[in-house]
Amino acid sequence: MRIDILTIFPAMFSGPFEESIVKRAVEKGLVQIFLHDIRDYASDRHRTVDDYTFGGGQGMLMKPDPLFAAVEDVQGQAPERGPIVLLTPQGRLFDQDMAVELARQDRLIMVCGHYEGVDARVHENLATDEISIGDYVLSGGELPAMVVVDAVVRQIPGALGSPLSSADDSFAQGLLEHPQYTRPAEFRGMSVPEVLLSGNHGEIARWRRQQSLLRTAQHRPDLLASAELTEEEKQWLLTNLPSP
Repeated sequence: MRIDILTIFPAMFSGPFEESIVKRAVEKGLVQIFLHDIRDYASDRHRTVDDYTFGGGQGMLMKPDPLFAAVEDVQGQAPERGPIVLLTPQGRLFDQDMAVELARQDRLIMVCGHYEGVDARVHENLATDEISIGDYVLSGGELPAMVVVDAVVRQIPGALGSPLSSADDSFAQGLLEHPQYTRPAEFRGMSVPEVLLSGNHGEIARWRRQQSLLRTAQHRPDLLASAELTEEEKQWLLTNLPSP
């Protein structure tokens, strides 16, 4: 997979992409990540990428000409095609299903907005997809791009140490992940649940499923609306949910 990121702050990506899973995926040749400075595509000697908004208003807006020029040039640097993703508060809300969907692409071109946003012609005639990572204000699209890349790379086969790791993640099955424990089995009077030490894999799987349901009901009950639960699981939840 090839990922091209267009930004006015390429140095912001050096730390996150040089550590952990993303770094290992790059080293394995599973993904290529290229950073492109949008200022390189400005037409004036000051490398201007923003200007005042027509009609008045606060703040500066990213100009369309450097963004179109950057995307068109970067698109021609490789034969693979894929979505041109604009990171913007106006986009569809990023979730696990979207991470899986994007990981199936051969290529992603990601455009990081900044200032008060980008010229509407970029939304209407350049971006093929728009993504938001949440309903809050950030300074630009760089942090959202890092979040999306991290979530997407995890879905690429071979990126994780175990092929089952991503399947066990929270949200992978539409529920929050069950509690997990490691050695020592007892720490400061706090013990690991006996079932996890029993060696009974059937009972362990049952416990994990139940705890996943319970944790989701307590912390993200909205997720249960679309989860597939058996009648037995529904009854178990009703019996085991703490009283409000």
